[in-house]
Amino acid sequence: MNRESSFRAPSKRRLRGSNPNMASPHQLFDDTSAGPPGPHSMEYHNHGSPALGIPTQAFLSEPMSNFAMAYGSSLATQGKEMVDKNIDRIIPVNKLKYYFAVDTVYVGKKIGLLLFPYMHRDWEVRYQQDTPVAPRFDVNAPDLYIPVMAFITYILVAGLALGTQNNFSPEILGMQASSALAWLIVEVFAVLLSLYLVTVNTDLTTVDLVAFSGYKYVGMISGVLSGLLFGKTGYYIALSWCCVSIVFFMIRTLRLKILSEAAAEGVLVRGARNQLRMYLTMAIAAVQPLFMYWLTYHLVR
Repeated sequence: MNRESSFRAPSKRRLRGSNPNMASPHQLFDDTSAGPPGPHSMEYHNHGSPALGIPTQAFLSEPMSNFAMAYGSSLATQGKEMVDKNIDRIIPVNKLKYYFAVDTVYVGKKIGLLLFPYMHRDWEVRYQQDTPVAPRFDVNAPDLYIPVMAFITYILVAGLALGTQNNFSPEILGMQASSALAWLIVEVFAVLLSLYLVTVNTDLTTVDLVAFSGYKYVGMISGVLSGLLFGKTGYYIALSWCCVSIVFFMIRTLRLKILSEAAAEGVLVRGARNQLRMYLTMAIAAVQPLFMYWLTYHLVR
């Protein structure tokens, strides 16, 4: 008995003196139920994985931010495609690039053709693989650069003319621009309605009609500038010349456009519809001087 007690006593003392927090070699996890968590546990919960060096909050937020960025980029791409598709339905943006494909040589030749069209012989638009060539390669091709720039220049010249009359104000100039734009829109829609009622099959587009209707602003600018320099006499002389020139230009240009499909029809149908097409062409050309005088006569006194 004494030998057994003397043998077990040291073992009991070692158990009592051992560290209670020390884990057993066969224990897989620390026992944290008896006291506060150790420093390693606090470091894990507050600072994430110390081995990887990534904070827990950043580790949890980065996947969400990446997902949000990817989702937002996808929405932006889909929205851009939808907007481009809807815009192309209303305004053919890709086709508009064709009407602005001009250069300095073309602009000079085109303005000369608008003011002096009587010596020009070949009025047909050239094609390449069933597609009309760009305006800078063919002076007969319609463009939007000259109409747009002529419209802006006309507004500036109108402001100058109103200033010489001591009648300039932003409101009056705005009304002048709005009136000119409104009459242009009315003219284009009237021509489209006439083409529909006459049942004319033509390759004329709405943009073509805007271009042809906008060419008259070149003559209007010439008339107003002549009136500012030489008075009413200069205005009437220059405007009369430009009116005759634009009528000649419109007849020679639109005649080929409107009568382009006549060869595919029968003889009787062709004869009846040709008269309607010629009348329509002459009416479109005859309206141009009326608009030119209506939008400029009050600018020269």
